[in-house]
Amino acid sequence: MYWRLLSFLLRWTLILVGTVVAFAVMGVLLVCFVLAMAYPNLPSLESLTDYRPKIPLRIFSADKVLIGEFGEERRNMTRIQDIPEIMKKAVLAIEDDRFYDHGGVDIQGVIRAALHNASGGSRQGASTITQQVARNFFLTSEQTFKRKIYEMLLAWKIEQNLSKDQILEVYMNQIYLGQRAYGFSSAAQIYFGKKLKDISIAEAAMLAGLPKAPSAYNPIANPSRAKKR
Repeated sequence: MYWRLLSFLLRWTLILVGTVVAFAVMGVLLVCFVLAMAYPNLPSLESLTDYRPKIPLRIFSADKVLIGEFGEERRNMTRIQDIPEIMKKAVLAIEDDRFYDHGGVDIQGVIRAALHNASGGSRQGASTITQQVARNFFLTSEQTFKRKIYEMLLAWKIEQNLSKDQILEVYMNQIYLGQRAYGFSSAAQIYFGKKLKDISIAEAAMLAGLPKAPSAYNPIANPSRAKKR
């Protein structure tokens, strides 16, 4: 009786292990197939490697006072070394706390968000800063599985061609933050009337909360909600 039970358990254990291995192999083959089909068709990264954002036309007086600004987008291009640490840390804490550790897609973050969403909590996303750059430059905002796959592939490609600091610089100058402001330098000027290097910790935290919902957490339109955020 003992040996029959042991044989039964061993047989089903082998079947279970074999099934898991088979599905794992199928998953790897599927990933390889997707990479082989999609990766060669990914767009060129020239717009990132030679990043030149649209700068509005600014008119100054003889004593260098800004008279007028013309253009749909408000921007102030700021190099990564000129962005204050409090601003960078605030953004990373909210948007992507493992930015310098992952390779474009944060597997830990994906699993954490999936478990949280499955438990019935408020819906969490797992898009990294690199994925957001890929989406903002090359993709639409449609919520489809195909678009998500392309977003992940683009994120990996971006990580292979740009340094982490280059990616963060592009993100912090390109992201829309409400009031026609693109980038944190422009947002600091619009919302607080300050240069980015002069903002306080509280102001940095408020700006860092804008990418999730620029209208809902806008310090001008919704000051109380922005402070709560």
